[in-house]
Amino acid sequence: MRKIAAIILENDKKELLLYLRDNKPDIPFPDCWDLIGGHVEEGETPEEALIREIKEELDYEIREYSFFRKYYCFEGDAYPNIKFIYSGKIDLPIEKITLYEGVRACFFNVEEIKHIKFANIIKSIVIDYLDNK
Repeated sequence: MRKIAAIILENDKKELLLYLRDNKPDIPFPDCWDLIGGHVEEGETPEEALIREIKEELDYEIREYSFFRKYYCFEGDAYPNIKFIYSGKIDLPIEKITLYEGVRACFFNVEEIKHIKFANIIKSIVIDYLDNK
């Protein structure tokens, strides 16, 4: 089963950083909001993949993060996978964040999160995180 490492990044205002996936018909869940992260490569731990993905997607060196929860996804995604979800802080305003994959990054408050079109099962993961804070 494929493994994915992703992070719920939060700023000082308790807003979550998400990115908008490209609107290309050949990718899963085009034009949907998603967490920063990606596939765990052969020989990598989920934490190593997480650090690499954050660097690749944001050119950001994560300092503080912790493991939140593991989710087994057998349906509702492009393929069965295990999602290793972490949480962390990001201390940059949106103007200072450069996204290297996807359309754009944006911070969302808790109320806005409820109305966003997310990729795969990410909305239920984010709601689970918010409910457990």
